[in-house]
Amino acid sequence: MDPVPRLVEVYTGAADESRAAPMRAYMRDQFPFLGIPTPARRLLDRQILAGQPRPAEADLRAGALACWALREREYQYFACDWLRANADVCTPASLTTARTLITTRSWWDTVDALADRFVGAIVANHPAAVSTMEEWLVDDDIWLARTAILHQLAYRGKTDADRLFRYCLTQADHQDFFIRKAIGWALRQYARTDPAAVRSFVDTNRDRLSGLSIREATRHL
Repeated sequence: MDPVPRLVEVYTGAADESRAAPMRAYMRDQFPFLGIPTPARRLLDRQILAGQPRPAEADLRAGALACWALREREYQYFACDWLRANADVCTPASLTTARTLITTRSWWDTVDALADRFVGAIVANHPAAVSTMEEWLVDDDIWLARTAILHQLAYRGKTDADRLFRYCLTQADHQDFFIRKAIGWALRQYARTDPAAVRSFVDTNRDRLSGLSIREATRHL
């Protein structure tokens, strides 16, 4: 299954330069855009994929890498949504693909889209893949570390709280905004499930967590 030729045809026909300019500006002019807003893009995606067979893991890898090779950012957004929707057919081998996507054309929009419902789903389905998260957590690439911190976002009551807290403390001294923000976001999300545990963790570690992480973690407490 290769949706990319049809994808390029449909997206090119829907391009709108008047919308592309503000979309580029929002992403700090790091990526070119076709100018297709997310709701309209997802309607097009359903048309493109209608009647297509369920992709195999190899199809997902080839399609995602092909999308990453295209210039406009909407193609990467398609790949993220496609991977997320089919994460259950993926094995830990797909974490190699995820690593490539996360460390290429990197920014929060695609990294965060892959972190929870793709990477996180693979780890949930294949617990041995936690070892990869341990490696990514301490990688020099901030986007891999951010993904490791965020991969349990959708776990709710199945969150490994001890591991979440350990990950947060491991990177608590990191100076990068995106790491500090990820720590706060991960804690805030888990606070929806166990607010007392998050409050206790933050109170105990106020001297180690950044102000940004604490503000994000306690926003709804």
